[in-house]
Amino acid sequence: MIARDDITGVVLAGGLGRRMSDDGQGVDKGLQPFRGKPLVQHAIERLAPQVGTILLNANQNLDAYRGFGWPVITDSLTGFAGPLAGLASAMQAARTPWVVTVPCDSPLFPDDLVARLAGAADTADARLAVVHTASGAQPVFLLAQTSLAPELQAFLATGRRKIDAWYGPLSPAVVTFDDEAAFQNINTRDDLRSLE
Repeated sequence: MIARDDITGVVLAGGLGRRMSDDGQGVDKGLQPFRGKPLVQHAIERLAPQVGTILLNANQNLDAYRGFGWPVITDSLTGFAGPLAGLASAMQAARTPWVVTVPCDSPLFPDDLVARLAGAADTADARLAVVHTASGAQPVFLLAQTSLAPELQAFLATGRRKIDAWYGPLSPAVVTFDDEAAFQNINTRDDLRSLE
């Protein structure tokens, strides 16, 4: 059975946030205010009770992220290479046999997210578990064994970056959540205002 202390929670805040900026240059989404505190803080507060420890994956404003009190890791790949790059760095940094990733821009994910992913991985004897909703896979909400790091590094070395293209051949356990709104992510200023 996968215990809570076997899992490192990883908040992915390493993107450029181009769609949220007026000039297309990008803003640091994790630090954008939402309901009185930065988006990343919402993710930390939801994730912390579900895991043994937390890592924050960020590629800019590192001192600001360190201010949240958890270790900060950067992508080993340069150029804002996407969520898989953050996952790869987390697998290397984690001291637990499992990591679970959540994006910094989905502040309402369920309180039982990790328990359900871990339960599904246990039941299926799978090395990965991923969230699905009615609209399909939510691949950034992913539980994975850290021992998958070599496979992930090999995949990234081919230049590919799509999460589901990596995990698809690995037969992940699938966990279906009915509440699609819980996984809504904030990509634009309008998204931020409407969810506020």
